[in-house]
Amino acid sequence: MLRHNVSLDSVIPPNLEAQPIKELERILSVKGSQAKLVGANGEQITIPDSVYQVLHQAVHAMALGKAISIVTQERELTTQQAAEFLNVSRPYLVKLLEQGDIPYIKVGSHRRVRFDDLMNYKKQRDEKRSQLLQELIEISEEAGLYEDDE
Repeated sequence: MLRHNVSLDSVIPPNLEAQPIKELERILSVKGSQAKLVGANGEQITIPDSVYQVLHQAVHAMALGKAISIVTQERELTTQQAAEFLNVSRPYLVKLLEQGDIPYIKVGSHRRVRFDDLMNYKKQRDEKRSQLLQELIEISEEAGLYEDDE
């Protein structure tokens, strides 16, 4: 059973909101200012720093035209959700789980993957890819097949 009822659906801002989002990004980017939330009844509350950081990151990404998804890190994902997050097939993800590359738990007969374990795997995978790409570039340079423009 999932501990949180948070959707993995993304929010894509409509074009009509582009200008207000850019204005909001400008306001949130001002150093040293404290953002406040004003309710419909005029009640004000200072936005806590942790919430401010999430808001700022989300608004910045939206200003760049990116889609936004928010997922809590303690969340357990189904194998399908985890596969979609990694952009791999579900059978390939199950293979990774069974090989021990990504930890998982069983809930009844279903596998669940903790989001932070998935992020750790993704980080290691991305670091390994970058390292291998750098090695390939170095080998290509040594063979005279690749020239660095710098």
